[in-house]
Amino acid sequence: MTITTVELTQALIRCRSVTPDDNGALDVLSDVLRDAGFDVHLPVFSAPDTPDIRNLYARIGTGAPIFVFAGHTDVVPPGDEASWTAGAFSGEVRDGVLYGRGAVDMKGGVAAMTVAALRHIEKHGLENGSIAFLITGDEEGPAINGMVKLLEWAAERQERFDHCVLGEPSSRSELGDEVKIGRRGSQSGTLVVHGKQGHVAYPHKADNPIRRMLPILDTLLAPLDDGTAHFERSNLELTSVDVGNPTPNVIPAKATISFNVRFNDTYTLDTLKTLLSERVKQAAGPTRYELSFATRAASSFITEPGDFIQIIADSVEAETGRRPRLATGGGTSDARFIKDYCPVVEVGMTNATMHQVDERVSVAELDAVTRVYEQILARYFAS
Repeated sequence: MTITTVELTQALIRCRSVTPDDNGALDVLSDVLRDAGFDVHLPVFSAPDTPDIRNLYARIGTGAPIFVFAGHTDVVPPGDEASWTAGAFSGEVRDGVLYGRGAVDMKGGVAAMTVAALRHIEKHGLENGSIAFLITGDEEGPAINGMVKLLEWAAERQERFDHCVLGEPSSRSELGDEVKIGRRGSQSGTLVVHGKQGHVAYPHKADNPIRRMLPILDTLLAPLDDGTAHFERSNLELTSVDVGNPTPNVIPAKATISFNVRFNDTYTLDTLKTLLSERVKQAAGPTRYELSFATRAASSFITEPGDFIQIIADSVEAETGRRPRLATGGGTSDARFIKDYCPVVEVGMTNATMHQVDERVSVAELDAVTRVYEQILARYFAS
């Protein structure tokens, strides 16, 4: 093996793979894996009203256990490219720092796990077990034709996974200060509060829905819980309050509220919706309203601490000198799909510049996270 983590990250960054376009990123990765002896597949999945998405599945070895690295090669748009001090898709290295969209989220992580796997095979072979890759091109998009279908496709082929490391940038301030052993759930909703339109000078002839909305907002924003052993407290945030009224002397006919809840393992999707529905009903009284919940939602989940997490924590500490905090915060990731097939933990580089102009990572950190993945593989297969 001759390719380095930096070189592979650069090659991936130079593919302008803004969701849903792949633009050769998975071809770069598949060539490297095939040359190392992996059996590689590039299935394309489709669905009505969504773009087709290329994905990658690769495996080397025939036995169990099957250790899986997972990630994505699609990236968010670069924004104003004139604001970048290095080309957004240049992969330029300057003063020991690699710049480019996806350097952190997460082409750097994909490159690091790939190089780590190749080094492990060179050093130790695969006398027992297998290494596999699940890489999607739709994590930053609607996530319809990506990881969820790739997992289903693999299951239909009788692929059974034992444990997974997802290479999302899980570290907060320093490499290895956190790993994600779970994620909060996410549920969005919309509340429409009805009133009666009228002239502001004759309020007795109208019914202002904004006034009626206020006590409902109070109850929606009341604390949901106090947190649990591995999760911070659940939180509801208002994301939009809209009356669609451009005229200052008209009382509107309705007010629409949008919200999102990030919730812990106190709730399931059903119990959370039941609680919110009861709160709104009690606060609304005679007020007419409609409460609806988005159909695309995610439940909370956790990989309980045990031998697998011990291996990960030991590997991080051996490389960085710090014991990682077992965290569950942040947004959603493809782990919400993977957890239905095997235990999954997110282990990756620091996330300070992801999705920003001048997204970047130091070459030293890229090399260090590669060594963390090597340590994980060595400990995993030795155990």
